[in-house]
Amino acid sequence: MCASDEATSGKAASGEAASTTGMQSQQTGSGSGGALQQRADKTDQAHGSASAAGGPAPAEQDPASGWTDPPVSRSKKRRQRRRRKRADVRAGQGLPQSANETPTQKATQPLGRHAGADMHGAPKANNHVYAAIDLGTNNCRLLIARRSHDGFRVIDAYSRIVRLGEGLAHTGRLSDEAMDRALAALAVCADKMKRRGVTRVRSIATEACRTAENGAAFVTRVFEQTGIDLNIVSTEDEANLALSGCSPLLDPEHEAALVFDIGGGSTELMWVSHDEGAKPVIRDWTSLPCGVVTLAETYGGAEVSNDLFEQMVGDVTARLKPFLDRVSANQDTGGHYHLLGTSGTVTTIAGVHLGLKRYDRAKVDGVWVRRQDVAQVTNALLEMNLAERAAHPCVGQERADLVLAGCAILEAISRAWPSDRLRVADRGLREGILFSLMKADEGRSRRRRRRRRGKPKQPPTQAVSQS
Repeated sequence: MCASDEATSGKAASGEAASTTGMQSQQTGSGSGGALQQRADKTDQAHGSASAAGGPAPAEQDPASGWTDPPVSRSKKRRQRRRRKRADVRAGQGLPQSANETPTQKATQPLGRHAGADMHGAPKANNHVYAAIDLGTNNCRLLIARRSHDGFRVIDAYSRIVRLGEGLAHTGRLSDEAMDRALAALAVCADKMKRRGVTRVRSIATEACRTAENGAAFVTRVFEQTGIDLNIVSTEDEANLALSGCSPLLDPEHEAALVFDIGGGSTELMWVSHDEGAKPVIRDWTSLPCGVVTLAETYGGAEVSNDLFEQMVGDVTARLKPFLDRVSANQDTGGHYHLLGTSGTVTTIAGVHLGLKRYDRAKVDGVWVRRQDVAQVTNALLEMNLAERAAHPCVGQERADLVLAGCAILEAISRAWPSDRLRVADRGLREGILFSLMKADEGRSRRRRRRRRGKPKQPPTQAVSQS
């Protein structure tokens, strides 16, 4: 859950030839979100300057460059253009010619009826177009990509703040207005997937749909109206996907890390151990039923005094204690660990700390922030009123009443695990979904190759006559 993910988005990144992704490597409400709209557009475009193999160099080392692909020969470029043209032709066959389909129109084709489902036949694995949808408590996000030699290349992205969990903490239900906002955003996602010729897709819903009384009914309505089959994932699945999406940013010089994802309705924390070159292992994890939306609705997020802020920190600290006690008893925390945060809270803090005039993912993703700098940014935000926070280019109108709730969650985490440095990840669930889909295809390809090779034929056995 990234700052860009919680910002407004209009146009997503376009031009697949110009877009590359980082890593495993982001909405417009109504009215006053125009500045944020530009920020989200820039963020989605920034997905095109990242490498899927690993994290970026820290921003202080190379703050503006991002990553670029190696030189490509002319013949390879021609082959790539031909492949894209064929893909565009396939994507256009039998599909709507307009992007103005309303969310109430019944879908003519299911989009992701099963996780990783084929949508347009079964092309070769390396020709698949992959899509990941993450419908959270606060955001609806889409990422579309093709596999590349070092991970994947993003060809389209979309994000819109829908506040699906608005009022959920008080009513226990998703409101009609919130569901309508989410449906409108998902209809845009469905149209983008059709136009891009997506062949593999997984769509997930998280805390809001997990806890709402009408969450399952909403999922059915989404499928009927958009063709998107949302899978309500467990907190464990959500934690694993978040780690998969941001694991390239784990520092091999540390033996362990606390990885956390501050969402709109929940906060996932994972104690991860990793050796250099080895796959990270989750030693323990938890999911707290509080996020920026639920905490802000409980305590208020518009005007936050120091006393109110400390109340929020105390609430989260009490929720963290069982997990902290467990980790302290069973894991060697010994100071050889760092914090890795993937959420709009940490990316917002990084953007404010860097003094960005406009949110820039290439400068934020992978940057290290010292604990005292986090505290300085938090104090600066506490001194601002709601209008001042809304006017800040790295906060914006849509997050102005949520950012301090996120800071309170981060403060509670930092007090429990007082690491000197925090690494910021502008990546997460969508990237984890994409990698899981691609890994599944790799497994299928290996099995097909083994079947084609087959076993050597055995000579026919002859019956032995008995005398």
